[in-house]
Amino acid sequence: MEGLVNSRIIPIRTSCRRHYSVFLPTFSLQLRNKNLNKGQVWMMRRPKSLDSVAASIQPLEASTTGNTDNRQPSKEVLELWRSADAVCFDVDSTVCVDEGIDELAEFCGAGKAVAEWTARAMGGSVPFEQALSARLSLFKPSLAQVQDFLDKRPPRISPGIEELLLFGSSGEFLGFDANEPTSRSGGKATAVQQIRKVKGYKALVMIGDGATDLEARKPGGANLFICYAGVQHRESVAAKANWLVFSFTDLITALE
Repeated sequence: MEGLVNSRIIPIRTSCRRHYSVFLPTFSLQLRNKNLNKGQVWMMRRPKSLDSVAASIQPLEASTTGNTDNRQPSKEVLELWRSADAVCFDVDSTVCVDEGIDELAEFCGAGKAVAEWTARAMGGSVPFEQALSARLSLFKPSLAQVQDFLDKRPPRISPGIEELLLFGSSGEFLGFDANEPTSRSGGKATAVQQIRKVKGYKALVMIGDGATDLEARKPGGANLFICYAGVQHRESVAAKANWLVFSFTDLITALE
């Protein structure tokens, strides 16, 4: 703790390759540092009438949709998707094609051990904060290593995403910010609830691939959880989703 008190937080700056998403014709991308949870990309559609959606909409549990195969969205799921005034995206294995911490660990020589912990965390078999702490303790990346990694392997992610690590004044690894909602299980639900409270959204959709994304579907949080399995298909998560998709094209088509 003393090390943290006497340390300073050094923001990481990197240039990200811009990948133009097929979503851009339909969505207006808005990345905000203020009031926006780090580790998520927030995409908001152009305003439309929400008369058909009650302000008190409750989260749809997968069991209430009437679908035995959630690759085929129910009428209720489609209505929520089309009427949502905000969508939150997970980043790793959803917006980008890799798990960032796995890539950094592999670069630092601890890829296999860290990847095993990632699989357990994303499947929901261990608390996320436990897995995060265990993964980072396996290789303890320094600021210099992170910068070297970013220089040699430019991230294939959308611009504006910030790293969530603390470094000491000399650049050594100190830990992660435990106060950030996304550093623990259930944190994305908290982040989504905060977004809704600040912005007043009536219907919000969460799209992701992991157990922490599924957790965002709670009262006051996401009304709908769409599991994107185009990169990682985590069966335990997919089975509980309101809608399972393997291509973003399916989501676009449903809006037409």
